[in-house]
Amino acid sequence: MTSLFINPLVRAACPILLALALSLSATAGGLEPRLHAIRGARIVSPGVPPVPAGTVVMRNGVIEAAGAEVRVPSGAVVIEAAGLTVYPGLIDMGTTLGIELPAMPRQPPFRTQAEVDGAKRTRIFRPDILAAAYLRPDAPELARLAGYGITSALATPPGIIVKGQSALVNVTAPAELPQDGAVGQDGRSPQVIRSPVALHIELTGTIPGEGYPVSLLGAIAFLRQNLYDARHQQQLAGSLPGRNARTELPARDPALTALQPALEGSMPVAFEADLAREIHRALGIAREFGLDPVITGALEAGDVAEELKAAGARVIVSLNFPQKNRSIAPDAVEPSRELRARMEAPGVPAALHRAGVRFAFSSAGMDQEREFLRHVSRAIAEGLPPDAALRALTIDAAVIAGAADRVGTIETGKTANVIVTDGDLFDERTRIRHVFVDGRAVNLDDRRPSGRNTPGGD
Repeated sequence: MTSLFINPLVRAACPILLALALSLSATAGGLEPRLHAIRGARIVSPGVPPVPAGTVVMRNGVIEAAGAEVRVPSGAVVIEAAGLTVYPGLIDMGTTLGIELPAMPRQPPFRTQAEVDGAKRTRIFRPDILAAAYLRPDAPELARLAGYGITSALATPPGIIVKGQSALVNVTAPAELPQDGAVGQDGRSPQVIRSPVALHIELTGTIPGEGYPVSLLGAIAFLRQNLYDARHQQQLAGSLPGRNARTELPARDPALTALQPALEGSMPVAFEADLAREIHRALGIAREFGLDPVITGALEAGDVAEELKAAGARVIVSLNFPQKNRSIAPDAVEPSRELRARMEAPGVPAALHRAGVRFAFSSAGMDQEREFLRHVSRAIAEGLPPDAALRALTIDAAVIAGAADRVGTIETGKTANVIVTDGDLFDERTRIRHVFVDGRAVNLDDRRPSGRNTPGGD
């Protein structure tokens, strides 16, 4: 009997819907069908036992079949993969690569303090910014992530305080995608897997520029006031027509309107919070306004793992582990907090795993993406089980992004984002041999980094 990984949600409808989708995508625009088969490989996917030697078939961007007795269809481009291992493509849950927001317009000389404060608000309060709307298709800095096995990433708008809404995107765009005007304001480019994913908030004590707020306490008060204003705007819009059908509604602030899904609990709110006290603060704001919290950064999340579990929060751990400042003399005495952070950061994922908190990883802040898997390996050395590490890089990341029906495992009907390695994913000697994004083979020669877990090489 053929062994297949089949999503239970699509099992019944899969044969008809898959055939229809493949037929339509094969003929659209006169494109030739994209059909690849990886034959004889070890297949590793979260939640199911590994297949020692099997075949993965990808047709027109979709996984058509995967298992021990799957036959290679006629006309497929075959990769003979005996001795190699197939994994789901990895998911980086936090990057600003490939996002290019328009420059802020020059402001005329301000006449009042209200104008100063209003101009600052437009810079630090942008919940209506959609990352997907400002994604540059096939941006080289984003596409190079494929060389490290990363096939999709959570694209987040840059900024501080209320930054905007993220999108889960493939790291490369289809070759046939027009490069100009490819992404509309609705974020429905073929490169976008899901948009929006979450509203992103970063409370910081350093807020440049004139006007309110200027401090961390001011930033917290600023955020809370806007959340209250958004709630009031929604309540007002719902109550006025009921009292008097002729009453005109007051002008609606689009930025406050953009907060409604977060206040309704239908859109998660991702708080950038490293220190334990920052995480407590974020969870407190989430409780106050009924928000669905995700903590990003999470340097000290291990210290509050039980609180995170109780709050139902998910965590996106930055793999930008603290490093010793190279400008400090070798014999200099470092602050104890910095020493503790550097020592304990790799153990945070294991602490979250023990507490039953769902988490994923991000490359946010990393200078070298080649360190991505190396730092996951450091987390494994500090007690994180390898299977939990793989889940965090694949299906758990997909669940947090609300895209588990599309990516994260090797299953029939899912997007064909897969990688092929010549060894265990977390072995420093392993090389990435093949990468497929949306069923398209990535030319790794164009994205050939150096270091462990890198493509090609002998």
